[in-house]
Amino acid sequence: MHDLVSQPIASGTRVGAVMADIRGRIASRRLAPGARLPSVREFAQALGVSKSTVVDAYERLVAEGAIASRRGSGFYVEGTTRPLSLQSLRPDLDRAIDPLWMTRQNLSCGPDVLKPGWGLLPDSYMPDEAVQRALRDIARDPDPAGRLRYASPLGLAPLREQIALHLGARGVAAEPDRVMLADSVSHGLDLVLRYLIEPGETVLVDDPCYFNFLALLLSHRARVVSVPFGADGVDVEALARVIAAERPRIYLTTAGPQNPTGATLSAATAHRVLTLAERHDMIVVEDDCFADFEPEPSPRLAAADGLRRVVLVGGFSKTVSGAMRNGFVVARPDWIEGLIDLKLSTCHSGSNLSAQVAHRVLSSGTYKRHVEALRGKLARDRALTLARLRACGLAPMLEPRSGPYLWAELPGGLDAAAVARFALEEDVLLAPGDVFSASRSSTGFLRFNAAACAEPRIFEVLARAIERAG
Repeated sequence: MHDLVSQPIASGTRVGAVMADIRGRIASRRLAPGARLPSVREFAQALGVSKSTVVDAYERLVAEGAIASRRGSGFYVEGTTRPLSLQSLRPDLDRAIDPLWMTRQNLSCGPDVLKPGWGLLPDSYMPDEAVQRALRDIARDPDPAGRLRYASPLGLAPLREQIALHLGARGVAAEPDRVMLADSVSHGLDLVLRYLIEPGETVLVDDPCYFNFLALLLSHRARVVSVPFGADGVDVEALARVIAAERPRIYLTTAGPQNPTGATLSAATAHRVLTLAERHDMIVVEDDCFADFEPEPSPRLAAADGLRRVVLVGGFSKTVSGAMRNGFVVARPDWIEGLIDLKLSTCHSGSNLSAQVAHRVLSSGTYKRHVEALRGKLARDRALTLARLRACGLAPMLEPRSGPYLWAELPGGLDAAAVARFALEEDVLLAPGDVFSASRSSTGFLRFNAAACAEPRIFEVLARAIERAG
């Protein structure tokens, strides 16, 4: 009734922990103003504490004005609805392993800070000349529509046609009218989650997974459960147990080289995942933003499913331009109709200018040569970075076949968050494993972007940080 926690309190003062739990429920709006709190007995049993502990916590919250006592009726939330604070939903989360803190640091730190764990490729790896040429062409076009007008509800038709062709090459059959443009991959995922889930519904993620999945699900007040993901992809046996026990509404996963591990899906695993999804009426949302890094496409759930219960989301920030913010959603027709309405209600129209640039770059002959050269650069970067990581005592989980990311374990059971703190003192921003882990089970891992690891000082600082943390 009140989404009571099932884990007993194990740290901090018990009264303080109960108070923090209630404050979190109020901040996340799971307990709205005027809502009745669980009875003392019910809450004590759920949290594994004594009734006197809950009574003490309730009385202190009454004194704070957060809740009110009504004689013979119980305790109720006071006040008006406060703005949603994502930080208040995870007040116990160490900032070193906070996805939102990680994003802020990477976007705001100065040029002197080295970022071997950040997700974007260096500027020199991007097709800047093609982007400049596209911008000049748009500027010279006598028809100002591409520069000045709103986009159509689905988005620029020529770009959607280009995306449909790209998808077809990876085995995903989709007509252009099943492709809806979004302002980014994150925007597309946000719209899909808005459309498919209600607050409190269960969403399944890989563990580890892309850290912004966790931040985005937090903003939707979803209940997140996770399943182990390793060198061979998702643990299908564990996946079957979790789905049967938790009945998730959605499984949110990554296609192609997975972020952060670089692992890819086998055809057999894809078949088993879709069989489980069908059996348990679960929707799969597949993030495919790394597709063009693969010389040969690995299996796509969307291709095997025929887009019946799989939604595919992708974009071009990793291969064309992070500044342009281009994304897309591919889904069955009735869902596309609902997603268009959500898109119009939240942003009215997508960026027609960004879509024009993306179309010109993708449809030019230079794009194919660009991605082929990019794959070669990343292969060299991965080999060099793997050697340097091993020299520092780290053990990569696997040697990915494509993509920029490497997932490596620190020696001696060291805590990656502690290593990251020491490295940050020397202006090197690392990406600790638990940023990517819903269960916080990747304490000893770090993610590296091989394309961002060319500077030898990164590994000098990493070696010193490891020594200090040990």
